[in-house]
Formats: sequence, C-alpha cells, structure tokens
Amino acid sequence: MEEKVREALDTIRPFLQEDGGDVELVGVDEDGTVRVKLTGACGGCPMAQQTLSMGVERIVKERVPEVKQVVAV
Repeated sequence: MEEKVREALDTIRPFLQEDGGDVELVGVDEDGTVRVKLTGACGGCPMAQQTLSMGVERIVKERVPEVKQVVAV
C-alpha cells in the first residue's frame, strides 16, 4: 500500500510545488492512516489544513481505497 500512496502523492506534488510547497510521506499505518508532512510554503500556510483534506487526502483516498485518513504530522 505504501508504494501506491507514494504514487498518488507524486500526482499531487507538482501542484504543491507550483506554490512553493511539497508533501513528504512520513508513514503508512496498518489501520489505513497515512502520515504526511507538508513542507515549504505549505508547512506554514494558513490554508494547509484545507490543502490536506480537500487536496491530498481526497486524491490519495481516490487512488488508494484502503486509506482511511491522511493526517499531517
């Protein structure tokens, strides 16, 4: 499952990088929780939570149905 999550994040990464940010995979737990770190401009952005839930989490769950949630660490 981790490789599929990495591939999903790779599809999102160019959009984050356009705004000076990025996303780093921290880990994938057995319960389907994906832990990520938003970096660069995304790390301190006031819209980071919205980017995480409406962007990163949505795409990852669409591409990897086993994922239950995506959380920032």
